[in-house]
Amino acid sequence: MTIAYVVIGILVVLVLAYVLINNSLIGARNKCDEAWSGIDVQLKRRHDLVPNLVETVKGYAAHEQQTLTRVTDARTGAIAAESAPPAQRAQAESSLSAALGGIRAVAEQYPQLRAADNFVRLQAQLAEIEDEIQASRRIYNSNAQIYNTRQQIFPNSIVAARGGFHPREFFEIEIASEREVPQVSFS
Repeated sequence: MTIAYVVIGILVVLVLAYVLINNSLIGARNKCDEAWSGIDVQLKRRHDLVPNLVETVKGYAAHEQQTLTRVTDARTGAIAAESAPPAQRAQAESSLSAALGGIRAVAEQYPQLRAADNFVRLQAQLAEIEDEIQASRRIYNSNAQIYNTRQQIFPNSIVAARGGFHPREFFEIEIASEREVPQVSFS
């Protein structure tokens, strides 16, 4: 009779461990989803701001059509990538960030544009959104790292494989100019 109790006790412990591990994986996955939603909100805010920025620049620098077209196309690509996996979406957002850098360069050539209240306000909003995107991205990547680690350690890996839990990709917007070493000259 005692062997039966021991076997039942072991089974209860195993089932309880399985349930706890499964619940912790679900919680970590939900935190990733919540963090991803934060990124999504900020990216949509940026997508909504870009047309206003382009229209403001058009009024001052009509002959900068190539830059404006590049920004518009990059925005369209970023919107089209909204349902893509994080790596593809990050690539589309990197293109938009690079194109927005072109608008900043155009603004440097037109002092009257830099002084326009509407442009200054849009630039400030864009900078704020960029900061929010970076903060949201850090939160998401942190949650993805925790989730991925949690599902890779033993015995969680067994539960994760049986429960259909899949690793999350990190969301990294790569802008080549941010990776370059700054040039310093004392001449």
